[in-house]
Amino acid sequence: MKVTEHIKRAKKTLFSIEILPPLKGKSIQSIFDGIDPLMEFKPSFVDVTYHREEYIYKKREGGYLEKVSTRKRPGTVGICAAIINRYKVDAVPHIICGGFSREETENALIDLHFLGIDNVLALRGDSIKSEPAFVPEPNGHKYASDLVKQIVKMNKGQYLEEDLETVAPTSFCIGVAGYPEKHFEAANMTSDLKYLKQKVAAGAEFIVTQMFFDNAKYFEFVKKCRDMDINVPIIPGLKILTTKNQSNVLPKTFKIDIPHELHDQVEKCKTDSEAREAGIEWCIQQSKELIKFGVPCLHFYTMGTSEATRRVASKVF
Repeated sequence: MKVTEHIKRAKKTLFSIEILPPLKGKSIQSIFDGIDPLMEFKPSFVDVTYHREEYIYKKREGGYLEKVSTRKRPGTVGICAAIINRYKVDAVPHIICGGFSREETENALIDLHFLGIDNVLALRGDSIKSEPAFVPEPNGHKYASDLVKQIVKMNKGQYLEEDLETVAPTSFCIGVAGYPEKHFEAANMTSDLKYLKQKVAAGAEFIVTQMFFDNAKYFEFVKKCRDMDINVPIIPGLKILTTKNQSNVLPKTFKIDIPHELHDQVEKCKTDSEAREAGIEWCIQQSKELIKFGVPCLHFYTMGTSEATRRVASKVF
């Protein structure tokens, strides 16, 4: 079922999660172990992130360095299939611009269509560590809005090979990312919202936000979106702070703010266990306020663990 259909049919705020594929060589059992404890809350869908290739340099005999391509977390498509098979829950794979040509994107979407997957989250993706800025693949997409346009064309039965006969259209519901505290590359919030509107105009049907810890920023973001005639569902993305270090690392990594009240609470904690309790309680109150506001869904970034999310969900669902 499409995410938008889940939202239309719902009589209350929905619950969903996002998971990371396991590191290369690891078992999928870690995915199941993370999802199993959350099934009692009946997640409407499970997002599965996609991690693009990176490049490392390996020293070879003779002293020269060889540039080698590697992916730390492969398996997105297979994990989506396994989730659907095991839990009978909709899986939402991330589709990214980085590392894909248009032809590779089309082939990946065909695979997902054959699996009966109804939703995708279309993202530009991050630049690789060895590049100072995002660089698209040859004949690849530079912007998420262009990726959305390609998916929309496939939904209309328009493939890259124009001479194909008797083509079957896909039927993907397309989600995109939104940033309540703006994307770090955007000059300002107004320009960031302009690009978000372009993605929606191109065919995006729902928005999932970057994590945030201050609901006021989400409320303001929604208002600005509506003022700009961005009227698709805006799903808040939540991360539960679970260690002392995260209060300093998350702002650097995701370019977000930690409210001073939460930061002060965590700073007073003597252990990670105490910090986790503070983070869980903060997210419980944050979730209750968002539900009262009438959000369509609470989307939890589980980061491969489920216990903290289970405890929050048990208090709000």
